[in-house]
Amino acid sequence: MSGQNLKFKTNIKCGGCIATVSPFLNETAGVKLWEVDTVNKDKILTVEGEGISADIVIEKVQKAGFKAELIS
Repeated sequence: MSGQNLKFKTNIKCGGCIATVSPFLNETAGVKLWEVDTVNKDKILTVEGEGISADIVIEKVQKAGFKAELIS
């Protein structure tokens, strides 16, 4: 089973930010697991799942009030 693993540079910087974005990412179809490395200076959001689109993840993060930029 090969899933996707997308990484984004974000401005999600604390537990409160993660709590704010949680419902948006949790409702995204195909997303199985996600986490934000708030220790990393780039606040890396890693999203794992099946059939997920970087554009959709970015849109969901923006709806939550944050920025996300795909890291290639």
